[in-house]
Amino acid sequence: MASRVCLLLLLLFVSGGDGAAQPPAGAAAQFNVKAFGAVADGETDDSKAFLAAWAAACEQAGGSKMVIPNGTFFLYPVDFSGPCNGPVAVEMEGTVAAPPDLHSFPADKDEWIAFNHVDRLLLSVSFNYVSNSTVEKIRSINSKQFHLHVFACNNLTLRGLEITAPAESPNTDGVHIGDSAGVKSPTAGVVVSGVVCGPGHGFRVGSLGGSAGDEAVAGVTVMGCNLTRTDNGVRIKTWERPYALSAANLVFQDITMSEVRNPIIIDQHYCPEKNCKHKTPSEVKISNVRFQNISGSSSTKVAINLSCSEAEPCEDIQLIDINLAYVNRKEMWSPHALTFEDGPKAP
Repeated sequence: MASRVCLLLLLLFVSGGDGAAQPPAGAAAQFNVKAFGAVADGETDDSKAFLAAWAAACEQAGGSKMVIPNGTFFLYPVDFSGPCNGPVAVEMEGTVAAPPDLHSFPADKDEWIAFNHVDRLLLSVSFNYVSNSTVEKIRSINSKQFHLHVFACNNLTLRGLEITAPAESPNTDGVHIGDSAGVKSPTAGVVVSGVVCGPGHGFRVGSLGGSAGDEAVAGVTVMGCNLTRTDNGVRIKTWERPYALSAANLVFQDITMSEVRNPIIIDQHYCPEKNCKHKTPSEVKISNVRFQNISGSSSTKVAINLSCSEAEPCEDIQLIDINLAYVNRKEMWSPHALTFEDGPKAP
């Protein structure tokens, strides 16, 4: 059991209609997963018991609570679906363990735990079509892939999260906001603040323009954050493919970095595959981007790298109050500290 991937969750409440986190009013009916057959021995599959408890709570009018008590509950991939007849609180005091073997997950399923078509719900790991909700006080350890995946949501607040993954683990995004398997949705009005991160990949917008039908990104703000020994600091990246869309009104402000490998980077020549031919310039238009009051240190000589598209040059890229030092004391200044590659940057 020691090798199992675990997700530890604290007390969660459903959000009220105004978006503030609160328990359901009055004496809510409680549905304990053990009453539905959950064993909590860390070995027995408790998936059916969880689904049964959710179904009962979801059917309850006037508010209900699904209770996961102390113990270790072993779950295969599950979908908790709405709509529900009233607000549902999920009180989780135990440990939920996923199968250690990735072959236990269906090939067409990206999530371990998913909530679909629910209004005023609060929980992890995947949030699809969730509105007017608050997710708080979640601790996620060593997720299979994305720790939290947010798709097609409106007025969703995430706060008080603690996310842990090995530095070398691939694609274990802390919070991934964007498209879901084959379904496209625009991203707008995202605010990220007060995040302490490292190691990891930092903050990223993209990858954009990877397939036909990709949607635009607009109005993303990252502010008041700290990054330590991350591969990237703040990054915008797009594929070298002929799919047109836009990324605009992006703000990265009041960020402190310590020994970050690529503190500020725009990469419109992204290709993770081997032997990339780089024949098709990116058709993603990046504009109105502000990097402001970013300070600290870079672990490489190139602190700022703006590599824009030849087909769609970047426009209105602002660098304001940037103070990044190279950590190698033997060479504190580099002629390549700021690089502009390939495509021009329109004023």
